[in-house]
Amino acid sequence: MNLEAFILGCGGMMPLPHRHLTSVLLRREGDLFLFDAGEGTQVALRRLNLRWKKINAIFISHTHADHVTGLPGLLMLSSQVDRDEPLYIYGPPRIAEYVETSRRVLDMYINYEIIVKEIQAPAICYEGDGFRVRAFPLRHTKTCYGYAFEEDPRPGAFHPERAVERGVPRGPLWSRLQAGETVEGSGGSVVRPEDVMGAARTGRKFSFVTDSLYFPEIAPEVKGSDLFVCEGMFERELLPSAVEKKHMAAFQAATIARDAGEVKKLALIHYSPRYAEQELRVLLDEAKAVFPETVLSKDRMRFSIDYVD
Repeated sequence: MNLEAFILGCGGMMPLPHRHLTSVLLRREGDLFLFDAGEGTQVALRRLNLRWKKINAIFISHTHADHVTGLPGLLMLSSQVDRDEPLYIYGPPRIAEYVETSRRVLDMYINYEIIVKEIQAPAICYEGDGFRVRAFPLRHTKTCYGYAFEEDPRPGAFHPERAVERGVPRGPLWSRLQAGETVEGSGGSVVRPEDVMGAARTGRKFSFVTDSLYFPEIAPEVKGSDLFVCEGMFERELLPSAVEKKHMAAFQAATIARDAGEVKKLALIHYSPRYAEQELRVLLDEAKAVFPETVLSKDRMRFSIDYVD
């Protein structure tokens, strides 16, 4: 089952010609999940030719303009197609007011159900087939949440030779064992799944953090992330400004990734508009000095999140 993340926008505060505002789309087979919807989200979805019309749920970190200004247009555009299933929107207090006010003032034509849920983190806010999305609190100038998309553990590998040794012939009984059932082998012997299966294997994890002061309690929330997308708005020299504005420097995002443990890759996002493209290198260099598996996210970048075993 494929799991991919698409960077729709990597900028913070204001859009630039080459940098839309923060938004990330996660695709798991036919399911689509949007994390934040900054200005330019529609454009990026179109340029990537993604099936944006089938977005299952949208997760908003907080209600600052650079994280929600792409939402009204996305809601209106979705009315141009037939949609049988509701669109879920999750976020902090006042996200429902923002959606409802936008619909009323803009006189939106909406031909599908929109379900807005204001959450109190920490909490599991969304669950699907074999996965969940969990929200956790951040520390910003207003209520802000990070999110972690986590898959359930997978069954261990099936060993056919062990089944044969225990008198279980190839066929339906093998499927039952792999489904976790105990079956009967030759001579009436009892054969349990653990007799023929390896140890359980981990699922995949994607974490999204922006905007926030650095604080060490973020690390346990993102532990084990195959892809950790985190704001790295400033360089170390501008740390006082980051603290004043309750944002993070790139090296602090890397510190979280390092301290969390088992993070495979860190993708920096939400850069200050003060940095031109060639100047982002300072953010990357400072982060890589702490956590080598760091990359700069760029608009329309794709990450494949693969199983490790």
